[in-house]
Amino acid sequence: MAAFLIADSGSGAEGPRSLTTDEASRLAITRFRNYQARGRAVTITVPGTAGGLTVTGSVDYRHKVGYGVVHGTGRDRSSDGLIQWTPTSVHVRPMTDAPAHAPASPPRSGWYDRGLLASGSALDTSLSIALGLGGDRPDNAELLPQNGAAWWGREQVDGHRVDVMTGPSSPDRSGTAGNVRYWIGSDGTMYRVRVSVASQPEPVVIDFDTHTYVPVEPLPGTTPAR
Repeated sequence: MAAFLIADSGSGAEGPRSLTTDEASRLAITRFRNYQARGRAVTITVPGTAGGLTVTGSVDYRHKVGYGVVHGTGRDRSSDGLIQWTPTSVHVRPMTDAPAHAPASPPRSGWYDRGLLASGSALDTSLSIALGLGGDRPDNAELLPQNGAAWWGREQVDGHRVDVMTGPSSPDRSGTAGNVRYWIGSDGTMYRVRVSVASQPEPVVIDFDTHTYVPVEPLPGTTPAR
């Protein structure tokens, strides 16, 4: 994921300052909280110079698979339809009149498959980022401040009081501290994430709990990763 990240200046910040012990602990467990929850409802706002895309759906953090509906914003509807994705593949089902929410059970036919692109696609980058926001163990809280993670301020997200924090440098890319911004609740729950994407004018924004979570069912003929 780090290959797609660039600095995110953001707005409304009060910091930065070093993380307290409690803040570092919450940042360290925030991806693990998603894994513990098994899955989260998400709205992914994908930037684009010719208009953006919005993916409304669910991500299963145990099986690393997402499913939802895509709508174009400020552009034509050629990209509208259903989508299911894994770390390596994307399945799309075009629809001329896509619903607000994807049906709980994916249709059995009409799907087109392709590999998930590692670069050159803001949509695929956004899908990959969304899948990466869950982990089967907490991060090392002591290393986060040492590697540049910081506190930036406090805000409200959908009625939740949150701390805004930026993540540390990527292990394979020094100087990338602050590239990812997290909105995290008092118990470590992740409510929003914002990541800038190379070549795009606006950041990817992933909002959680924007609608009811619906467990992700695999497409007919596919098996989720274990």
